[in-house]
Amino acid sequence: MAELNDPTLDAMFPKLSAAQIARLAALGVRRKVAEGEIIFDQGTVGRSFFVVLQGSLEVVSPSAGGETRIRFLRTGDFTGEMDILSGRPSLVRARAATAGQLLEIDPATLRHMVQTDADLGEFLLRNFVRRRVGLISRALGDVVLIGSSHSADTLRLKEFLARNGHPHTYLDVERDAAVGDLLERFGIALADIPVLICRDRSPLRNPSNTQVARCLGLNAEIDETRVHDVIVVGAGPSGLGAAVYAASEGLDVLVLEGVAPGGQAGSSSRIENYLGFPMGITGEDLAARAFVQAEKFGAQIAIARAAMGLSCERRPFTVECAGADPVRGHALIIASGAKYRKLPLPNLGRFEGAGVYYGATRLEAQLCADEEVVIVGGGNSAGQAAVFLSGIAKHVHVLVRGAGLAESMSRYLISRIEESPTITLRTGTQVVGLEGNGRLEGVSWKNQESGSIETRAIRHLFSMTGACPNTAWLRGCVALDDRHFVKTGADLLPQDLSAAGWPLRRQPYLFETSVPRVFAVGDVRSGSVKRVASAVGEGSVVVQLVHRVLAE
Repeated sequence: MAELNDPTLDAMFPKLSAAQIARLAALGVRRKVAEGEIIFDQGTVGRSFFVVLQGSLEVVSPSAGGETRIRFLRTGDFTGEMDILSGRPSLVRARAATAGQLLEIDPATLRHMVQTDADLGEFLLRNFVRRRVGLISRALGDVVLIGSSHSADTLRLKEFLARNGHPHTYLDVERDAAVGDLLERFGIALADIPVLICRDRSPLRNPSNTQVARCLGLNAEIDETRVHDVIVVGAGPSGLGAAVYAASEGLDVLVLEGVAPGGQAGSSSRIENYLGFPMGITGEDLAARAFVQAEKFGAQIAIARAAMGLSCERRPFTVECAGADPVRGHALIIASGAKYRKLPLPNLGRFEGAGVYYGATRLEAQLCADEEVVIVGGGNSAGQAAVFLSGIAKHVHVLVRGAGLAESMSRYLISRIEESPTITLRTGTQVVGLEGNGRLEGVSWKNQESGSIETRAIRHLFSMTGACPNTAWLRGCVALDDRHFVKTGADLLPQDLSAAGWPLRRQPYLFETSVPRVFAVGDVRSGSVKRVASAVGEGSVVVQLVHRVLAE
């Protein structure tokens, strides 16, 4: 058996004190175990939390090639990481190395304890997170992804797994000679990639995000007959903010997210102007922390479950979901955000994910090492991407149509761009052409003042210009402005309310749409400030209004 000999594991496996064990003992039952007994296996759903009272356990990561021992757990040690709170399948196996005695606490009791015992709950949460991070960094899990660096769907799946915090082993057909043997073992042709192998089941050939979520058990079962207090559509900063505050205040919350927590902010390389993080934080890390908070308070978050329609004529409201049964709620918070506007180029679709990207995370950055890149856009996201990539890429070209950045970008980012020798700002410039065979190989841009066109052999372009709201799923249910953002509160005109048949004597509350009990927050809302802090603020404030309408 292989074994991890890593001293950093010690920080992930601290012992409980005698006082902590005593507090936990009142919540669980004692259980005797025999040597060799499997306590829980990889893939177990709804497993309990265990504290070793006598004897020892070994925690291993099973794979087709055998087991890798992660840790021996002895008296005072405990099992578990984030999946024990989320209800997702276990990534590891625990087996009794010697006969002994365990303290067993069921998941519901553990979740309640985490919410009510601040000190002990914080201790366990901190170490659950550390263990999940450790599994990710060591690629210890139940998933193998076989793909190509030239494949848009490979990048999609890598991003889906990474942003949802699921450990996986990635094998590239162009770089790993052993991949051919693995493909042959499963009877997979090169044309089938990307391929996802989940717990040695039948391989999934170019699966959708929904198929991957189902295979990995990312979501607990949703009771479609249940009527939730509030449904939040979107798990970006505003949606997660609403989920945290609503769940912490006792509301039954269901969050629907089409891809992964974090929304557009989740793809930000570094956010440095968010209150409380003077050294900055990646969008992925911020989203992960908010996700843990929401689950800690009992919010149910469904991943890869996209809202496809809203029936708002009667209550409770019904949200139609892609590839799944509809869900119902007494109130609705629209937090579906916005996406970057696409460049008006006829062949753009050929290069999306194969040279044209809409986020600058570490995954995209790995593809750009020592190469020239183009960033289109003058907002903070474009500035953050430029600064981040300037330390990885050979050179960064920032293209903006306007005369400068002062009107759209924070001053600290402008200063860094101006001071960086590896960033060139090209004002009054727009992309006019993309070239390549299968993937991006060249970019042409035009200077509007001189009319000159320049073509460079550049293989990576980051499009971060403008915003298009994700409101198509609303199907005319609520009033939108002329750019299809959701109108709320004082922005709703009398004709908007008349057209929607507003039935109440009162006017809409702040963040309330033209339909009572339906709210909109964050980037999807007309007139919102496109900043992470304001989105979180709107998500927290709207919960007070939800309480108010539910009491009406």
